[in-house]
Amino acid sequence: MKILDKYILKTFLVPFFATFLIVLFVLVMQVLWQTFENIAGKGISLVFILKFLYYTTLGIVPQALPIGVLLSSIMALGSLGENYEFAAAKSAGISLQRLVRPLIFLTIILSGVNFLFLNNIFPYAILKQRNLYYNIKKKKPAMALVPGSFNSDLPGYQIKFDEKYGEEKNLLKKVLIYDLSARNGNQKVITAERGKIISEEGSRYMTFILYDGYYYEDHTKSAKTTIKKEKMPASQANFKEYEFNIDIGNVVGDGELDKERVKNSYNMRTLAQLNDTIPVLKNTYEEMLFSRAKSISSIANAKELYKYADSLKAKDINKNDIIENFTLKDKISILNGATTKMNSALTNIKNNMTSIKWKRKTLNFFDTEYYSRIALSFSCLILFFIGAPLGSIIRKGGFGLPMILAIGIYVLYFFGNTFGKNLAEESSISSLLGSWISAMVMIPFGIFLTRRATKDKGLFNVDALLLPIKNLFIKFKSKKDI
Repeated sequence: MKILDKYILKTFLVPFFATFLIVLFVLVMQVLWQTFENIAGKGISLVFILKFLYYTTLGIVPQALPIGVLLSSIMALGSLGENYEFAAAKSAGISLQRLVRPLIFLTIILSGVNFLFLNNIFPYAILKQRNLYYNIKKKKPAMALVPGSFNSDLPGYQIKFDEKYGEEKNLLKKVLIYDLSARNGNQKVITAERGKIISEEGSRYMTFILYDGYYYEDHTKSAKTTIKKEKMPASQANFKEYEFNIDIGNVVGDGELDKERVKNSYNMRTLAQLNDTIPVLKNTYEEMLFSRAKSISSIANAKELYKYADSLKAKDINKNDIIENFTLKDKISILNGATTKMNSALTNIKNNMTSIKWKRKTLNFFDTEYYSRIALSFSCLILFFIGAPLGSIIRKGGFGLPMILAIGIYVLYFFGNTFGKNLAEESSISSLLGSWISAMVMIPFGIFLTRRATKDKGLFNVDALLLPIKNLFIKFKSKKDI
């Protein structure tokens, strides 16, 4: 390897490792901050917290790598331009393409590493991290009840209170509880001025004792007849003391934090597994559509109607002549029958709409994940061809201006990627287009910057905009003087 290549690689790699680690740390802390509420106060040992951070770090590496490449390329090329090393290289007959050639090879290698990471390590990290997070949320839910917001960690209940106090932090003020555990679908609401939680070690039940409160239960859902609904639509009562138990038997124990409970999510599979799963999901979705269409066809008697219409055409009989032979009573009866069948068909469609949409969205999740991983592996190369020419144009090293430019470019790239994925998941556009929409925007921008940097031109030619205006002004002034 030539001395020049070694120097260029060193200029790039030093800021790359620094920026990559900084970005990785910031992104991991962001995830930790978002999940802190569900982790804190549950007696989790340091080992499991470090495991969670480790798996989170592995899952974020593919996202941090393109940012590191973008920022370090701007910094490295900007530093070379700022120190007049570009000018010295050009005076020696070395072009910009020759200078960045080792960096291009390095970026291709980084893109390959990112692809291998996304295909092999990323699914494993997400599998471990999501299951560990889920198990931590289920561990000791009473210890994680947070004042001022609804807590849904306890199965079948939504609990809100203003304050938690006492030596054991088991006394509550201004309690509001929505009981969602009733099998008959009744709606229960309990409010109380004060409350107390009793949870014994090893018990599968948690006891709530409420004081000075109000109880309301709606019976309209469980009542089967209108008469019963009218007789007793709801029950309500004030109480001095009210006690009930919550089953916490499914709460995760200390020895089950590593247990894998969720395994089939789309982001927990390799590209080969996604490629095998997508056709199965497509066939299932198409079979569901065919089944629903067949059901609607049978409700509307579509086959019989087509056969009857074909027989009328064969006999050359006008439909209006047949309708005129019916009495008014028969016409009303026919219209009522048609209305009933159409209402039945519409009800069938409405009842199945949610399941059809969810099946389609699930398919979109898998489809989009497949193309997004391929697109993300190329993002290192795409962002390098934006950062490198941009750095040579601005000729500014350090963390100041390059950091601002890198953040702005990546925000646009990330926003476009998220926007495209959301559209693809909602079936507004195809999964392929949604996954590559950011790349389709950034690649022309990278080509534009590369051409400007190769020709040693600025980011924008201000004279090209101002010169026509200046000439027009001079021409107008000369005519005025005449």
